[in-house]
This record gives sequence, C-alpha cells and structure tokens, in this order.
Amino acid sequence: MKDAKILIVDDERAIVEIMDTVLRKEGFTDIDTAYDGETALAACERKRYDIVLLDVMMPGSSGLDICPFIRRTTDAPVLFLTARTSDFDKLSGFAVGGDDYITKPFNPLEVVARMQAQLRRYLMSKPPQEHRTADIYDFGRFQVNALEGTLTVEGRISHCPSLVFQLLLFLCKHPNRIFSKRELYERVWGEDMLSEDNTVMVHIHRIRERIERDPSKPEHLVNVRGMGYKLIRPKGERSGDT
Repeated sequence: MKDAKILIVDDERAIVEIMDTVLRKEGFTDIDTAYDGETALAACERKRYDIVLLDVMMPGSSGLDICPFIRRTTDAPVLFLTARTSDFDKLSGFAVGGDDYITKPFNPLEVVARMQAQLRRYLMSKPPQEHRTADIYDFGRFQVNALEGTLTVEGRISHCPSLVFQLLLFLCKHPNRIFSKRELYERVWGEDMLSEDNTVMVHIHRIRERIERDPSKPEHLVNVRGMGYKLIRPKGERSGDT
C-alpha cells in the first residue's frame, strides 16, 4: 500500500504541504500535488492514481466540477476536503463521485487514516495479475468483474467510484438476499452506521443509475419495503462463485 500513487489537490499551499509531509512520514513516496482543478485534471490524464485528495472550494473549477471528469479516468477513491458542513453539500460530494467527505479544519493524521482505509478497500479489490482467474458476476444486462474491478453495462464499461463498485460487488456476491441499510454499511464500509446516515441510499441510487434501464423503476436492485435492498439475479445467469 505504501507504493500507492496519491494526488493532493488544494489551492491552499499550506494544506498541500502539510498533507504531503505527513503522508511521507507515514511511508508514502509517490505523491503528486496540484493547486487548481485544471492542473489536477491534466495530472489524472497523464497518470493513474490510487487515491485523490480533492478540495471542494477552489478558484475556477471547483472539486465538485472536476470530480466527474476524474471519474472518467479512474475508479480510485476520491476524498473531498471542504469547509462546508451541511448535509446537502455532503450529498453533493457523493453524487458527483466522491467516496468520503472531510471537513476543515481537520487533523492531518485522521485524514491519513481515512485515506489508508480507502486504499485498503480499493487495492484489495484489485488482486495481483498473477493471481487473477475468471470471477465474473453476470446479470444479463450487466456484468461485474471482481478481479478487474469493472462494471460492463450492455457491452460498455461504466466507470464506478470505489465504494459504489464495492457495494455492487457485495450485492452481486449475495444475490436475492435482503440487506438492511445498516447491514450494508457495516459489511461494505466496515464501520458502525450513524442513525441518520444517508450514505447507503446515495450509493444505491448511483448503482441504479448505472445498471437499471429506468433508475426510478428498478428491476435489478430493488427495495423490499421495511426490510432493505436486494439484487435480483435473472434465472439462468451465472455467478462468479460457481
């Protein structure tokens, strides 16, 4: 994990320098920096990063503006840094492709801990090439390749943020089984769920946007009233577990 490729984007140079210093003290060496959205996008086009630390409020293109374009080049975790604290702002960050939301002022060591947690989940979903075997979950309209970390919908690759893919993969591994929001959060995020946390609902919606013909009338990822969500496997389709 220490060889992970990291991109830090913030127009406040002091924040960039602090995070760069703390990350290097933690053993990370492959760190690039950018101070505006345009430079960050150019960096993502040149290099495939394993994680991006992205400021929301920047002159010109904001983090919310450029995140969808970053998503076109990578499914690596994106962690937003921002002084905004409202639920709407947080949900906006998730909606454009973010995986975590960190408010300023923050403890740099806490940010590093969150980055490490995201990196562990992301890198674990991408085993070494020599260990790869066929591991495809086929749901007819879409296929999930667990080892390549790809979602294919009607023959076309659909880019997914890291936690969107991991939630979908978890559901693919347990088709036709109902999970509550709390169970999904604890199994996928690996943390206790806060009482009013809407994170799972946001990620369910983002999955539906990718796999459903009509996200407002889901056929695959359905809500079982009062119980939770389940991913329905069409009869006769094969699983990566078989």
